Amino acid sequence: MKRFLVAVLTVAGFAAGWYFRGRSTPALPHKSGRTVLYWVDPMHPQYRSDKPGVAPDCGMRLEPVYEDGGEGGLKRDRKVLYYFDPKDPKYRSDHPGLNPETGNDLEPFYAGDAPGSIHVSPEKQQLIGVRTGVVERTSAAIRLRTAGKVDIDERRVSHVHSRVAGWIEKVNADYTGRYVRKGEPLFTVYSPELIASQQEYLLALSARKMMARSSVQGAAGDSERMVEAAKRRLEHWNLNKEQIQELERTQTPIRSVTIEAPASGYITARNAFPNLRIGPETPIYTLVDLSQVWIIADVHESDAALVRVGQEATISASHLPGRKIRARVTYILPQVDPDTRTLKVRLEAPNPGLVLKPEMYVDVDFIVPQSARLAVPAEAVLDAGVRKIVFVDLGDGYFEPRNVATGLRLGDRIEILDGLKEGERIVVSGNFLLNSESQLKWPDAGGAAGHGAHRDD
Repeated sequence: MKRFLVAVLTVAGFAAGWYFRGRSTPALPHKSGRTVLYWVDPMHPQYRSDKPGVAPDCGMRLEPVYEDGGEGGLKRDRKVLYYFDPKDPKYRSDHPGLNPETGNDLEPFYAGDAPGSIHVSPEKQQLIGVRTGVVERTSAAIRLRTAGKVDIDERRVSHVHSRVAGWIEKVNADYTGRYVRKGEPLFTVYSPELIASQQEYLLALSARKMMARSSVQGAAGDSERMVEAAKRRLEHWNLNKEQIQELERTQTPIRSVTIEAPASGYITARNAFPNLRIGPETPIYTLVDLSQVWIIADVHESDAALVRVGQEATISASHLPGRKIRARVTYILPQVDPDTRTLKVRLEAPNPGLVLKPEMYVDVDFIVPQSARLAVPAEAVLDAGVRKIVFVDLGDGYFEPRNVATGLRLGDRIEILDGLKEGERIVVSGNFLLNSESQLKWPDAGGAAGHGAHRDD
């Protein structure tokens, strides 16, 4: 019985000791000696705890958030970005020492001191997929692709009218879409007015013969002027040289005058039918030369600066696999379409084999040579509305949001006008999660999207 009581008391003593040791032993201060505000789940930063441990939902080890806004080791163990004069913050140096103008001691500016800066462990970087790249200069040409529509070259359009009133008798070009060559007969017209003019010309020729033997001074000259006036009238009626010669030879007015094509092209409109009465105002044919066409391309207003008159481009279409047609910009309309926010750009292109049909849609590629420009991958830039942000990798797990000014889009890269230097390492993937953590760690500053981030000038 005595042995049993001893065993019971021994077990009770161990249990009490274990219980009170867990209840009464104070927590050891953190090895960094810094004040911890709370612990967070690196996968779900919205979860907070007032003590270390693991997250209940994903099992991740909680990480401390310090009172000074940073993570990791002591400030003296962090990377020094530069040295500055606290009384003249604009003065910076790569080395410690004195400000030569004021004599003040320079103080170090550590990684993580800038508003919005965060520290992310290598394990966490791998977990959220952080990838980095380098700010570098690129001189690659910009390839600007846009849609275009084939249109008729307005300078290659011919309208056919009759200069005299009359009736159409015979129609040679009798359907729309037919190709006619310059000088080819289109139709014949009977015009009493034209017959009367021919008779006047024949009378003038007879009078010239009679006046040639007249003794009246000046009679021969007057008759010659009458012939010339009657002949010019026939030419104004669109009779050609051969028709006038035939009239002189036969001494008989031509009943039906043939109207010929003034230019080569396709008939796109026809109003010529037998027995139709026409006048000078009647549009009879429209002829279009399609050996050269216009391409009307829509260029977005943000890319308008990349296109200029005289610039070359290539035309391609789905029905022309592997084929490219060279074109040239000849005109840029002065206004932007208010509905599509695009600028109309007109190009001229040859049309071998008539492969480009009016109203057909094509692809237009502008190749714009560029001088070397500072650029970053497009996915590295976070557009926060009024400002654009790039996260800079400071090393040792520290990342700083930087306000940048952007310029042209250079393919899959964006030109940087201000805010970054060549050779700096930046985040190109995972920056959205870094921005969320920046907002969480710096709530008063509003994260990267809400404060003026530090920038190296």
